[in-house]
Amino acid sequence: MGEDKTRDGNERLKILVVKSYLCEGPHRKESGKRGRKPGRKSADKVDMKVKLERSRQSARECRARKKLRYQYLEELVSDREKAVFALRRELEQYHLWAKELDAGRVPEGIQEALADLLPKDEQMKSF
Repeated sequence: MGEDKTRDGNERLKILVVKSYLCEGPHRKESGKRGRKPGRKSADKVDMKVKLERSRQSARECRARKKLRYQYLEELVSDREKAVFALRRELEQYHLWAKELDAGRVPEGIQEALADLLPKDEQMKSF
């Protein structure tokens, strides 16, 4: 029975708090300021220093990742440029051979190039 009175008292208290909140609105401080609370300056400074250091470390790591990414991309571009130059040289060689063949001459080096292109068993049949 004593518990019922305590529970009823707690429920009444909750109802009163809710009613006062609804009628009067949320209680604000006299100053009405938002932001940091006074009296925590030393802890805030330490937290801020730690936060700044983490931010600096993150920025260093980001720059390092960016540098590695650019190095990788530059290496990739360099390899592709080398491949393009090699293919251009090969194409120019084919153009020269085509001109020679059109003129009715067998160009130098074409026999070796054909031998490299054909599989071994086909080379035996052709010779």
